[in-house]
Amino acid sequence: MIVVMKKVSTLLTLFFLLLYCGILSAKVPSAGKNSSGYANADIQMAYDAFNKQFLSPSLGIYYEKSTQNGKVAAIWTQAILVDIAENAYLRTRSQKDSLLFRTLLEGNRRYYDHYNWDNGKVWFIYDDIMWWVITLGRTYLITGEEEWLRLSQSGFERVWSGSKILKDNGSYDPVRGGMYWAWNQQHPEGTPTSSMGKMACINYPTVIGAMTLFEATGDSAYFKKGQEVYAWSRSNLFDKETGRVADSRHGSGNPAWKMHVYNQATCIGAAVMLYKATDNKMYLSDAVLAADYTKAMSGNEFLHFENGIEQGIYHAIFAQYIIRLVEDGGQSQYLPWLRANINAGWKNRLKENNITYKDYANPAPGIEKIESYDASGIPALMQVIPPSKTNKR
Repeated sequence: MIVVMKKVSTLLTLFFLLLYCGILSAKVPSAGKNSSGYANADIQMAYDAFNKQFLSPSLGIYYEKSTQNGKVAAIWTQAILVDIAENAYLRTRSQKDSLLFRTLLEGNRRYYDHYNWDNGKVWFIYDDIMWWVITLGRTYLITGEEEWLRLSQSGFERVWSGSKILKDNGSYDPVRGGMYWAWNQQHPEGTPTSSMGKMACINYPTVIGAMTLFEATGDSAYFKKGQEVYAWSRSNLFDKETGRVADSRHGSGNPAWKMHVYNQATCIGAAVMLYKATDNKMYLSDAVLAADYTKAMSGNEFLHFENGIEQGIYHAIFAQYIIRLVEDGGQSQYLPWLRANINAGWKNRLKENNITYKDYANPAPGIEKIESYDASGIPALMQVIPPSKTNKR
């Protein structure tokens, strides 16, 4: 039985969300004088602009396009967008930002079958569930509300062990180790098989999910699972010389060494969480190595970006975990580089609506070419990377 949160009337919620997104005001805020770098006012301006352009106040969910009459953003990316909203709340502790992330949680609950992990049409690959396991577990840590913890735990168990309803065997490979990305929809009882892919995008998030639940419950079973999956990932998906993270490994074949910022990010997050729990410097060294590799990926000091489907969200995921390295790992050397990226992306935004783009080095293209994924990176980074002391106005 789902525990219902304190209800805010529908009209009042819609009113505040309309205000939040700027829909009740036709005036777009000006950028102001900010030649030396972004400031606190810019953080709010950027996030308000993002929500005005892509968030549906009535659905409590984000669209792919700014027209808001087509597809909603992909199910797994909605979890990342909730993370941004929660980071905004942690930054401001305002009622407005509290209302926003709660509205998003409820909007996604309605849209995705009430987080029913056994609905194989809605939740059809393991990593989609695991991204939400992380977000819901973190929501519990922020709010202390038990329903989010229960949903996170049940989602983790569904990924790890499978579904009695769907009859799949779960993502975890008890023989060879690691986590499979998907199951065979036609023959779920016979999968996974040894030749199927074990992607970084399920393995490192599983570590993060396990360590989030370990923090929430103190249950050492989660810690052991996180530690085990990390060890497999380190042996199979991580280059210990360079810090690069492979996209996947299939069976006994060689890892697929394809660069993706979000895989680098979750490797960093997983390593830092284990370092925080164990004080083992190996984990911290892995995280630093992975972060250094990420910094060098583009070759020009800007965050590497990609043009594939949904890949614009990668910078938002990076924001979520690089800050853990900075704060929990004590690695403040990345702050000037991160601020330089934010400054460039903000400077190159669309001035008419304050929407940013994933290519920070160049002016943003027209709004019709920008999806919510592409626009999420700068607002996400801004929530967790404070401006320099000289720009905090």
